[in-house]
Amino acid sequence: MSNVEILIPIVLFVCITYCVKLIIDARLRSKMLKDGGSADLMRSIMQNEAQQRRHSSLRSGLILTAIALGFTVIQMNGWQEINAGVVAVLAAATGIGNLVFYALTRRLD
Repeated sequence: MSNVEILIPIVLFVCITYCVKLIIDARLRSKMLKDGGSADLMRSIMQNEAQQRRHSSLRSGLILTAIALGFTVIQMNGWQEINAGVVAVLAAATGIGNLVFYALTRRLD
């Protein structure tokens, strides 16, 4: 079995799950508008969602950059096999990316 055949059901599941989440969020907003939710409440929800999207993008960018730096360290050292040292470098890069994200979000809030 090739890798594509394994990947297709996983991607399909993720897409369906994301679509269900979008539908639930849209229904929630619709009900809030129909029930006469205040404009301030709706505005604060929208601002909160926008901030969460920005933070999510920031986190993804920082972690991917840190992992890329980890792979750079691995490449520069000439390591060709997967061993504990290689895994430790990638784990440390991921951890550093998360810590930088935490520090930045604390400063932004």
